[in-house]
Amino acid sequence: MSEEGRYRFGAGIMLLNQERRVWVGQRIDNPGPAWQMPQGGVDEQEDSWAGALRELEEETGIARHLVSRVDGSPCIDVRYELPDELRAQLWKGRYVGQRQHWYLCTFKGRDADVRIDGEHAEFSRWKWEDPRLLPELIVPFKRGMYEAILGGFARWL
Repeated sequence: MSEEGRYRFGAGIMLLNQERRVWVGQRIDNPGPAWQMPQGGVDEQEDSWAGALRELEEETGIARHLVSRVDGSPCIDVRYELPDELRAQLWKGRYVGQRQHWYLCTFKGRDADVRIDGEHAEFSRWKWEDPRLLPELIVPFKRGMYEAILGGFARWL
């Protein structure tokens, strides 16, 4: 398997509200420090932007028309590796981690537009958070990835 093939391809959105705070959700499957931004796998024949929007809607209920990609924001290409104890449990052991494209977007809706109780529910609660705190909120093995995302989008935060 190629080096790239060892990583599941995914995408995510750093969603900012009008106060420049970032949407994060508390994962249902991890009661510890497991807040994260909306992200997930990209389907075959789907580009990363379309996958990021689909994941956002599935996980948060936020409709695509309530999101605007920040003009000129780059797609940040980052990866993380799973701890050994999780590799066999996730994705049937096929991948060592995930490579993701991240997009910076603004939220044009209201808090009432957020629905985390959908068919693909992954979060038990959500909040708007100071972006600088994101690395402290994520599971430790994704911390470096979140620091890279913050660095890549720093000029807009």
